[in-house]
Amino acid sequence: MWARIRTPNVSQLDRSKHTLSEMCRIAEAAGEEILAVYNGAADIEVEQKADDSPLTLADRRAHDLIERELLALAPEIPVLSEESLQLPFAERQRWARYWLVDPLDGTKEFIGRNGEFTVNIALIDNGIARLGVVHVPVTGITYSGINGDKATGAWKTEGSGSVAITVAAMAGQKIRDVASRRHRGERLEQMLANIDHVLGIDEVVSIGSSLKMCLVAEGAADIYPRLAPTSEWDTAAAHAILSAAGGEILDLDFCPLRYNQKDSLIISEFIALGDRAYAWQPLLR
Repeated sequence: MWARIRTPNVSQLDRSKHTLSEMCRIAEAAGEEILAVYNGAADIEVEQKADDSPLTLADRRAHDLIERELLALAPEIPVLSEESLQLPFAERQRWARYWLVDPLDGTKEFIGRNGEFTVNIALIDNGIARLGVVHVPVTGITYSGINGDKATGAWKTEGSGSVAITVAAMAGQKIRDVASRRHRGERLEQMLANIDHVLGIDEVVSIGSSLKMCLVAEGAADIYPRLAPTSEWDTAAAHAILSAAGGEILDLDFCPLRYNQKDSLIISEFIALGDRAYAWQPLLR
């Protein structure tokens, strides 16, 4: 499964950790490229892409570095990035494994200089996010996870220290919800009102990028409902980390998200949950 990591007598977990370590190295190097722009000119130059989303020099520099390094690591595995040429599904559907990348998740947060942006790198295997890295350039924190059938684990690394992370267990306590800074809406408010009525909501934290799912993965929040469209590269890396930490990302039919299953790379809606053993479904209808 792990492309070019074929050392004899090495366990799957060791191979996965080696690949994950390389992904972390690449994400951190991309973060340095981003910070060089972030800490540079007072005004960040912004272009508008065809879908009207913003594009900066930092997006392009991070993409170029990540694509180059991933192809050097495993040239047989394709790279699908937000900033790469978008290939038709007829070609993509032949991929068993591929890298799914958002070189700068939270470009609007980057432009606003609030620090809430990340580098996201995931390895997808047959539609499942198996390895994930989310790096936060401003803080230097890196979240990572191995979501394997037999080997699993999630970590938060800051400086030279790394700690294992898990989701918070639900035991009838009030819910800690995390929400997007920019995508709310009436349906989300209704869902939160229902949760508040049944269990109570302790707090609602608004934050940008895939940091929302990482907060759920490390047990700092319990749920992140996203009732607005997003793209597969926005969720995949954090999805692997959250699953490895004991959570899950579900569609509104309560089925786990799968990747590269259709022509469009848009995810219409999803819910990121912490404790997947908890009976969430009645709360979220």
